[in-house]
Amino acid sequence: MSISDHELAIEAAEAGAAVVRSHYGSSLTHFPKSAGDFATTADIEAEKAILDVLRGARPDDLVVGEESGRTGTGDNGRGWLVDPLCGTVNYAVGNLLASVNVALRTGGRVAVAASADPFTREVFWTDGVAAYVRRAGGDERLEPSAHSGLVDVNLDPPFPNGDVFSAARMLADESFTERFRPRVVSTTLAVAWVAAGRRAAYVTDGQLRDSVHFAAGIALCEAAGCVVTGIDGQPVHTGIGGLVAAADEQTHAALLTLVRHQGRRRD
Repeated sequence: MSISDHELAIEAAEAGAAVVRSHYGSSLTHFPKSAGDFATTADIEAEKAILDVLRGARPDDLVVGEESGRTGTGDNGRGWLVDPLCGTVNYAVGNLLASVNVALRTGGRVAVAASADPFTREVFWTDGVAAYVRRAGGDERLEPSAHSGLVDVNLDPPFPNGDVFSAARMLADESFTERFRPRVVSTTLAVAWVAAGRRAAYVTDGQLRDSVHFAAGIALCEAAGCVVTGIDGQPVHTGIGGLVAAADEQTHAALLTLVRHQGRRRD
């Protein structure tokens, strides 16, 4: 292997980000996927660029792409998770909030990952030991911080735990607004921002195991030293699912209290 896994993840994410930039502002063909969800020309071409990089360096690895599905056998226990454009709806209407996510799972664990911002040209990455941001060719270690009080929430369905947790209900809770300031950017770039200290936390419902959208962001947060669990406080990808990724223990505990408060109200 002439290139390390983390450098390969960065290279692949940057290749996808270059395609996303090149299509920005152009007339995009939409390809319907499900109710309210679609891909664009940029999604499909960015994924092809990413897969070309990965296949060129690791032809025997499994690759799971959001648009193309599974390719390769995965017999070697290595699998890449690729989200070529997270924030497609944002991007399609000219909003710059989007990311390109590439993550590698080995031995049942996602450690190596990269999340590229196509427009700032930053790449948030981890080698499984620490987390960094690469800009203008230099790397800076990520340091989580809850100082901003900004908490991003995901309001996109599905909501498998709607009987005990709703992000919309949490936003209406006075205890939330007394301590935190909500944000909704509708891209998992916001998960990387928790690792980078630009958000105090990120909260979402959903079953996220093997998610091409969330794998990179979760790996970044874990490597940066964030507190990462499901919405029930159990280790991520266990229990009822969802995600609470917080910069520190205090922020994490406060958000779990808000989640549990919802469950008690509905008993």
